[in-house]
Amino acid sequence: MKILFTGDMVGSAGRQVFQRVTNRLRDEGRIDLVIANAENAAGGRGPSPEIVEALFAAGAAALTLGDHAWDDKNLTSLLETEPRLIRPANFPPAAAGRGMTTIETDEGPICIISLIGRVFLDPADCPFRAADRLIGMTKSKTILIDFHAEATSEKIALGRYLDGRVTAVLGTHTHVQTSDETILPNGTAYITDLGMTGPKDSVIGREVEPVIQRFITGMPQKFDTSNKDPALEGVILDIDIKTGKTRSIERIRERA
Repeated sequence: MKILFTGDMVGSAGRQVFQRVTNRLRDEGRIDLVIANAENAAGGRGPSPEIVEALFAAGAAALTLGDHAWDDKNLTSLLETEPRLIRPANFPPAAAGRGMTTIETDEGPICIISLIGRVFLDPADCPFRAADRLIGMTKSKTILIDFHAEATSEKIALGRYLDGRVTAVLGTHTHVQTSDETILPNGTAYITDLGMTGPKDSVIGREVEPVIQRFITGMPQKFDTSNKDPALEGVILDIDIKTGKTRSIERIRERA
């Protein structure tokens, strides 16, 4: 099975390019299933319930979140009832929603786990221990982990820690795609960051000039989301669902 996992979706430009490109990749026979990080899908902030439903309608089999999970207060109830929408599993135990889901396919079940890093981000429980706990709970041989983290060292360390125990460890959060996609020594597919599904003519999704002015002047600016030159970034994983092993990982950047 060929699974497309896309990087942080940003704004309406990201949502539109996501739908157009995934439809085209399906028509071309390049992908069978789509999973997306929807962390910034609402104007650079966490999605609303309406946006989540629209992304499912556009073909996403599951959506992951990150540090913007609580931006829209109306999303809390949907997190409790929609199993295809997951937030980081190492948020405090009392947080709404779930951090793991399983998708049933004709080839077999696919487990998706969301984790968040602790370096340069708000406090969270240990992602390494959370991964150990959740891996022990699933019966699926195919386990995909979205690690939403800032520090490259933390992402690489988790990938190495889980090598051979999960199908893939895929980094998100920085909006900058890395070129280190690989199959680790014990068989786990890895990339430090999937990149951004959104406007490439931007500063990580925002209009360029206000960001420059903030750096130059130190004065507050309004950071509107750009809509220029949208592209979808992520990876296509060729996976044997029966064994949970990844045959290949292909980094992609596709424009509509």
